[in-house]
Amino acid sequence: MGVSLYSVRIVLNSLGPSDYGIYSVVGGIIVMFSFLSSTMAAASQRFFSFALGRGDFDQLKKLFSLTMTIYVIIGIIIVVLAETIGLWFLNSKMNIPAGRIHAANWVYQFAILSFMMTMFTIPYNALIIAHEQMEAFAYISIIEAVLKLLIVLLLDFFHFDKLKLYALLVFCVTTIVTLLNRTYCRKRFSESKLSFYWDSGMFKEVIGYSGWNLMGTIAVLIRDQGTNILLNLFFGTLINAARGIAFQVNSVISQFSNNFLVSVNPQIVKYYAGGKREEMFSLVFRSSKFAFFLLFTLSLPVLLETKFILSVWLKSLPDQVVLFTRLIIINALIDSVSIPLITSALATGKIRRYQIIVGGIMLLNLPISLLLLKLGFPAYITICVAIFISVINLFSRLWMLKEMIQFPVIEYLKKVIIRILIIAFFAYFIIWTLQVRLPAGFGKLVIITIADILIITILVYFLGMSKIERHKVKQMVAGKLTQARLSKKNNKHNR
Repeated sequence: MGVSLYSVRIVLNSLGPSDYGIYSVVGGIIVMFSFLSSTMAAASQRFFSFALGRGDFDQLKKLFSLTMTIYVIIGIIIVVLAETIGLWFLNSKMNIPAGRIHAANWVYQFAILSFMMTMFTIPYNALIIAHEQMEAFAYISIIEAVLKLLIVLLLDFFHFDKLKLYALLVFCVTTIVTLLNRTYCRKRFSESKLSFYWDSGMFKEVIGYSGWNLMGTIAVLIRDQGTNILLNLFFGTLINAARGIAFQVNSVISQFSNNFLVSVNPQIVKYYAGGKREEMFSLVFRSSKFAFFLLFTLSLPVLLETKFILSVWLKSLPDQVVLFTRLIIINALIDSVSIPLITSALATGKIRRYQIIVGGIMLLNLPISLLLLKLGFPAYITICVAIFISVINLFSRLWMLKEMIQFPVIEYLKKVIIRILIIAFFAYFIIWTLQVRLPAGFGKLVIITIADILIITILVYFLGMSKIERHKVKQMVAGKLTQARLSKKNNKHNR
């Protein structure tokens, strides 16, 4: 998190707000073409975890080889789309400052290459997560963060267009990360050794699942990248810079809860594959709660001290970046609760009706935002629309899951949503009361952060946890203390 935040500061200062906005919006065009690979990523994760849940390693090997073949086909399709429609859109429709269109095209081409490398990382990454090898996942993520820091430190050492250089160096990092994932999987998992395999029935099953999941993927892309392009057309690259910074802050904060969910999601699918519904529901309840609590603990000081944090972090603040950051974090808090629900729906494999309803609601983001912008509303209205639709979709998912897997919605509302709202209200009120009484400065942020961690921890323990969960926490703490005492005794004995 620290490396990522520091990296964004250096990149923004080196590139400047306008070039940073160009990188954000031009890269967004490629992300829009990634809907095919994003859909396949979800499919790979689900089918790999499902096969492991049933202990069918022969099926897992076949699935891995087949998905890699599909990725090659998808890669060719995306390159064709990006080099035709995408290139035309960049050069004829985008609002790029005069004199920077050549640099924007350079960024675009390296964004395509970086995306292709990322795409071929997905099956290996999905295999690591499906096997729940979180240690490898963590180390590779740390290496990636450090490499990204190194490349931004290099920007000021070369007398070359910094925007072009940054795009090139990002591609180099992406290539290294791809090789790390591939090397680890080939050494640890025999099913990752590629051999051409084709099964029409399996292909239809994977593509059929991916086809319906495609609607949800496109909806998310339209909400995020489509809105980014919309803001560019209405307001220019400086607003893209503000939105890009806000998303970077949110991405860094959200990593903590998202990585927690990465470790949970395969187990949800495995429980479903093994027919363990009660265990699955229990895990969904717990993961929804704790994903929110983790994200809320990290985001509350940022929400209260946004301007001070951004002022210390960045030398210059693009217009509206403070408001954008707060709104995007609020939207992320709502979405964090939904992720285990999404995993539960995808685990069933029968997602046609689910995606039509939930994806259809999410698709409303762009037309509603476009209408409001044309009516003269400010840029931040696009995020307000996203927040409103995220709330609607949370309850839509619950309603759909009740029909799909007899999900206990009322129990979920009582044990998850109500507890979350109570803790969020009391924590915000207490910390806000403390904040308004303290003088501005770094000391205020430190006090708020410490108080935030202590107060939310206490509230979660007494109000957010069930009796069983509190008992497990006590057992875990007692076990750690016993281990520490034994280790201390052993060290004394060895001396």
